[in-house]
Amino acid sequence: MRFWSILSALPVLLAGAAAPMPQAAPPAADAPVPLLVAHVVARYPHDTRAFTEGLIFADGGFYESVGREGESEVRRVRLADGKVLARATIPPAQFGEGLARWGDQLISLTWHDGVAHRWDRKTLRPIGTARFPGEGWGLANEGKSLIESDGSATLKRFDPATMRVTGRLAVTIRGKPVDQLNELELIDGRILANVWRTPWIVRINPNSGKVDAVVDLRPIIAEVKATDPEAVPNGIAWDENGRRLFITGKLWPTIFEVKLEPAAG
Repeated sequence: MRFWSILSALPVLLAGAAAPMPQAAPPAADAPVPLLVAHVVARYPHDTRAFTEGLIFADGGFYESVGREGESEVRRVRLADGKVLARATIPPAQFGEGLARWGDQLISLTWHDGVAHRWDRKTLRPIGTARFPGEGWGLANEGKSLIESDGSATLKRFDPATMRVTGRLAVTIRGKPVDQLNELELIDGRILANVWRTPWIVRINPNSGKVDAVVDLRPIIAEVKATDPEAVPNGIAWDENGRRLFITGKLWPTIFEVKLEPAAG
């Protein structure tokens, strides 16, 4: 099922009614999926030229992977004013994608090249590369492993030391696959994932792959008022110590600190 099918079926899935399915397929047996709303707590400046592919919170600010044809980079960004404090350049032939922290390193993906770059977290100095299979979209630290999206409905787990695949996780909502999974973040034992070109973040059980909540970003998208069709939500960062959740999008002027609460009604 492509992401536009998930979008059209989402109200039905959330309500718990049976969505239209091919006649031969069995009905979904999962419980209804709750809808959460992202209420804005604070706003911080964001570079409107940043085509955000990965976002993490560490060392009191953000690290951000920015994808651009011929000039992708990894940045350290100050929280208060969005100033770029340091940059690391990705080779011009590669398009930068997801980003994750692993100890004193940052690991960033490339889209089509199958190359993962390693950076010293403090200096952003390049310290090596590794190969990985398939496309690279989002990346997050799961503790003992990295978890990666490639636009499909299956997340892959990697050994951070070798970038070899150690497992796969099929993502479903009420029995139906959810693809176009993009930027990822681990929060309190759940995976949050932007669904590309939609206003939804899905919350995924890392053991079963089932979506157990959907976050509605439509009010925030309405505030951003982006005119570029590529300026979609993509960027989730978690401040574990401060218990703060941040979201942004490609080319957005703002990083939003939000709290997730059940939708009214």
